[in-house]
Amino acid sequence: MSTGLKKHLRRLSLLLIASLLIGSMTSRPALLLAVALAVYAGWMLHRLIQLQNWLKRSSREAEPPEAPGLWGEILDDIHRLQKRHLHTRDRLQSMINRVRESTNALRDGVIMTDADGAMEWWNQSAENLCGFDSRQDRGEFIHNLIRTPEFRDYFVAKQYSEPLEIESPARPRTRLQIEINLFGEEDRLITVKDVTRLYQLETMRRDFISNVSHEMRTPLTVLNGYLETLAEQTDRMPAGWQRPMEAMRHQANRMEALITDLLLLSRLETSDRNTSDAQCVPADLLRQIQQDAMALSGDQGHEIALRIGDNRSIRGDAEQLRSAFSNIIFNAVKYTPDGGHIHIDYSAAAEGITLSVTDDGPGIDPEDIPRLTERFYRADPSRSKETGGTGLGLAIVKHILYNHDGYLTIDSTPDRGSTFRCHLPASRIIPESGQ
Repeated sequence: MSTGLKKHLRRLSLLLIASLLIGSMTSRPALLLAVALAVYAGWMLHRLIQLQNWLKRSSREAEPPEAPGLWGEILDDIHRLQKRHLHTRDRLQSMINRVRESTNALRDGVIMTDADGAMEWWNQSAENLCGFDSRQDRGEFIHNLIRTPEFRDYFVAKQYSEPLEIESPARPRTRLQIEINLFGEEDRLITVKDVTRLYQLETMRRDFISNVSHEMRTPLTVLNGYLETLAEQTDRMPAGWQRPMEAMRHQANRMEALITDLLLLSRLETSDRNTSDAQCVPADLLRQIQQDAMALSGDQGHEIALRIGDNRSIRGDAEQLRSAFSNIIFNAVKYTPDGGHIHIDYSAAAEGITLSVTDDGPGIDPEDIPRLTERFYRADPSRSKETGGTGLGLAIVKHILYNHDGYLTIDSTPDRGSTFRCHLPASRIIPESGQ
């Protein structure tokens, strides 16, 4: 108990005792006690009014009013707390100002919204890239300012593992990359980058590859035609010419496959995720691919087992899905040693559609797995050349699955085989009649 409080209680006790003694002498103890309590209450009210007036007009430099005893201690304690609070507030405000200055210096836009998308704060770059107005857009829903259906779907879905690219709502011919991170109670921290130059370079690269591939196809067709004609005349050629002819035909066929894959990949990259979404039956596609895989295996003696766990139709592009599934299954045949086992498993459930292809081949080094879907990346270049691959198969698979709202996962252990899984959303399953 503080000294001031002790003194205050002592004075109050003396006042009450004195009022009782005087009241007993005048035969009116209750009246004098009530008068003493009223005087005490009035004095307390005066001090409270004095405290309230000081708090209303107090500032950093204002000293508390003079007061004896307990009230003096209370005013001094409040003044110390007030000075501490003001110091903490100044320090936090200084930190906030520094954060704002540093984010305003960024070339990338930074936006903060609540869980519903109401705009709380953004930096100058976000204002320039997205066309926000700091005078009237605060508190506005971001969906009303970035009126792109893809952005709204991306914002609501909460699947932020991959960034979203859209056209700038304020700057024509400007391409923006948007990334969202959740924090707090599902509030959003949104970063916006200008990727126009990268987008233009990527477009130029795709156009170049597509144009070159088309230009190469014509002379290659001519070469293949002459090689086929010469192949029919091998009995008239010297014996030493047969081996070079066979090598030329092999390389021409390989070049034809490469151009075909390049054109397909270019078409997939520029399709903007548009698929026919027609009805197709994966079970029928896989049975046909299994037969083709057995023919590809030939004398290698692979055991290729197929298990179909669901026969329902799905929405998708049958030719694209055939290309994706066959790429993975044929790769298993090419890279699995003679007599190896390949298991194909197709299933569909509430959590999604899955096609898994498992082999007992040489496996893949964990360091190579993240890069397998890159164009022309080969985990073992020498072995890939022996199989005649183009290095584009898994890149094609990745884009086809992306066009169907799916993705590819790879699990592998060196010397123990690999499992490639194609995942598609359950929303693509077409319910059977009566369900």
